[in-house]
Amino acid sequence: MLKRVLIANRGEIALRIIRACRELDVETVAVWSQADESALHAQLATRSLCIGPAKAADSYLNQEAILSAALATGCDAVHPGYGFLSENPDFADRCVQAGLKFIGPPGEVIRKLGSKAAARTLAQGAGVPVVPGSDGPVKNARQARTLAEQVGYPVLLKASAGGGGRGMRQVDSGQELELRFKEAQAEAVACFGDGEMYLEKLILNPRHIEFQIMADTQGHVVHLGERDCSIQRRRQKLVEESPSRALTPRLREEMGRAAVAAAQAAGYVGAGTVEFVLAPDGQFYFIEMNTRIQVEHPVTELVTGVDLVKEQLRVAAGLPLSFQQEDIKVSGHAIECRINAEDPERDFMPCPGTTTFLHLPGGPGVRVDTALYTGYEVPPYYDSLAAKVLTHAPTRLEAIRRMRRALEELIIEGYPTNAPLAHLIMHDRAFVQGQYDTGFLEQNLDRLLELARTCDRLMEGEP
Repeated sequence: MLKRVLIANRGEIALRIIRACRELDVETVAVWSQADESALHAQLATRSLCIGPAKAADSYLNQEAILSAALATGCDAVHPGYGFLSENPDFADRCVQAGLKFIGPPGEVIRKLGSKAAARTLAQGAGVPVVPGSDGPVKNARQARTLAEQVGYPVLLKASAGGGGRGMRQVDSGQELELRFKEAQAEAVACFGDGEMYLEKLILNPRHIEFQIMADTQGHVVHLGERDCSIQRRRQKLVEESPSRALTPRLREEMGRAAVAAAQAAGYVGAGTVEFVLAPDGQFYFIEMNTRIQVEHPVTELVTGVDLVKEQLRVAAGLPLSFQQEDIKVSGHAIECRINAEDPERDFMPCPGTTTFLHLPGGPGVRVDTALYTGYEVPPYYDSLAAKVLTHAPTRLEAIRRMRRALEELIIEGYPTNAPLAHLIMHDRAFVQGQYDTGFLEQNLDRLLELARTCDRLMEGEP
């Protein structure tokens, strides 16, 4: 097993990695920016070092500083978590060149899958169905328009190097294509430093289904079932659950095989996620592969009993997976609600601030992953994720009821969060019945926000 791991991240994922390392008797080194001096990951790691100013480009994205910290503290591996440098192939290569294990797939695999256009070609070669669209990058808006007329509107313009819904625009007609192309490309350059774009047919009213996979250096690839991530805003996930009500046993088996085939074709190693859209007619299409641990990985951990972060550490140490495909059994149902420091009433504007009081839910079947504590100041420089609240129960309805109870117990004071909105989603008839798709929040947001206002007035005793 590894002896000392540098965690090139912050927040709840840094804590998650620290906990897994401690249980495996692996020492940890936390790096932090000047804005995170009082952060929990800086306090709970075996050692911690400041690597730069608050701005991510000067700290958590500063490859030189991170590698220097790892070598200076005698680390033998680097865990990138998610976001920041986790899908940067050059950083993965530089870790290896410095004699460090990168806890993730090799740089060449990240490079291959990091381009959505290249990943699409790879999936096609493995016999995995892909959404109709460009076979490679589109050079300009004129070429995109020609292709859009061939596959039919609406279409989706997507940055090849994109993620998190950025560098992406829906186009409903040829008249708006040039403008949307320029917008998406400019956002892609700003966010990823890469303006390469590709185009695909927009599947209307789909479910967003992703399969968790794990692969070791001995060539074993296993999937751990699916997560339904269809409750989204601006293509950013808010609620995830497993198993999905949208899949039949036969479809689940078929999609699982496709996920494994895609990972095998890429020569994948470590934890990853193969993402699909599921059309209303039951046809599924590959859209991308995330070459890292996902924010929502605890959903899979709860229903399978597999500690995915520990498994990442085992694989990085050269050990085989501790399970085979036939060992993976899904038990019960799990739901995750992402609680963000943001104001849904103001177009989900991030709301950093001081946590004046915090009370986390507990009890049977409740898990909370967070780096918050009373008095902690949420900095304005990073992602607005404040906590992940998860519930697990024998049935989906019990998991929903348990989530309602957990969100009612959750108290975060000092700034607005989307917790009240998540609580209302747990009561929505379409969600409870499992009859929803990726357009759910867009179609119901105004109604849910008005309902939230009514609840606030009643709580305050107003008529």
